[in-house]
Amino acid sequence: MKTIPASFPGAPDRVRAQIAGLWPAAKGSVAEVRKPCIRPGCPACASGRKHRAFIFSCKDGDRRRCLYVPAGGVAALRAAIANGRRIEQLLSRCGAEMVKQARRGR
Repeated sequence: MKTIPASFPGAPDRVRAQIAGLWPAAKGSVAEVRKPCIRPGCPACASGRKHRAFIFSCKDGDRRRCLYVPAGGVAALRAAIANGRRIEQLLSRCGAEMVKQARRGR
């Protein structure tokens, strides 16, 4: 049985260049939630609207973590998550390409 080569010609440099262009990257998700505040008599909380907040959810080993995100950082974090998804797609394509080249006997 043939083994899959550890790398294929030109791929490491090409992949590194593509990943470098997709930095910063993150894996997880951002959600908008509504939370009450601590101010007594707050009109937004009294009416049930509460206050807008953003939570970043990600895996830390086997545990799920949720972290507060300041409103000013949400756009940058969403862009980083999109970059992380593109990197995952790129790595999947690299694996498929390695298998194809191994089948061709390279």
